Amino acid sequence: MVSIVFDITHTTTYRYAKPVKLGEHRVMFRPRDSHDLRVLATDLEVTPPAQDIRMIMDVYSNSVAIVKPADEAQELRFVCTFTVEHTGSRALDLPVDPQARFYPVTYSGEDRIALAPYLPAFYPAEQARLKTWAQSFLDEEGGQTDSREVLVRMNKAIRESMSYQVRHEEGVQSPCETLDKGSGTCRDFATLMIEAARALGYAARFVSGYVYGAELEQADSAGATHAWLQVYLPGAGWIPFDPTNDLIGGHELIRVGVARHASLASPLSGTWTGAPADYLGMSVDVQVRKRSG
Repeated sequence: MVSIVFDITHTTTYRYAKPVKLGEHRVMFRPRDSHDLRVLATDLEVTPPAQDIRMIMDVYSNSVAIVKPADEAQELRFVCTFTVEHTGSRALDLPVDPQARFYPVTYSGEDRIALAPYLPAFYPAEQARLKTWAQSFLDEEGGQTDSREVLVRMNKAIRESMSYQVRHEEGVQSPCETLDKGSGTCRDFATLMIEAARALGYAARFVSGYVYGAELEQADSAGATHAWLQVYLPGAGWIPFDPTNDLIGGHELIRVGVARHASLASPLSGTWTGAPADYLGMSVDVQVRKRSG
């Protein structure tokens, strides 16, 4: 596939009524590079200047910056910039191993050890209902169902049957809450599909990052962080599914972090000390630009 170079700037600003004591912050901003996504440059600017910044790799192998801000400030700003080269993913063309071609998927013993965090339900009380819902995407009358086609159908159904709604509050809806409401954010849709896939025996994980859309750039839209999922199919590997936009692979999804649940892949988290009324809010600005030529 043709490679595309993207320049991304992600700015997060916290505002307070008066200077407050700032604690340690964790910033997950460096993309996960691999054969299809190459990181060309990264930078992190903190205002006021941080006392210390150290990079670590977390338990999911995500790159995380541990930032110790200045002791006190009335405004705290993080500006993450990076440039990546994305060759895209031919997710629907990759061959699946014979033992995983049809549902149910069979994982080898070694695979199951490595996939252990991504197989169990995060919402076990909802698994019975989710399994019933997920089974609606299998072929009828007991025929063999292509294992990847189950996921393609589920991805498309979420996009076509549910309404996207912006929600700035932290947290994620439970899968059944999303089914009942018929609406949610990208992280809600990803969580629903992850848990439904797990109910059918697939290994699935949450992905945070960015999505590129030419219509956003033409409208000079700030855009936002994005969330989707990956499902592991032996032979094809981790396949990206974006139920918010009905995308499967391609160039548009630029991954940053992965985890077994949305709460464990937050782009930015931290602490501060002061009166609750001191917090005036936060703002997020994301710019995703494709280089021409």
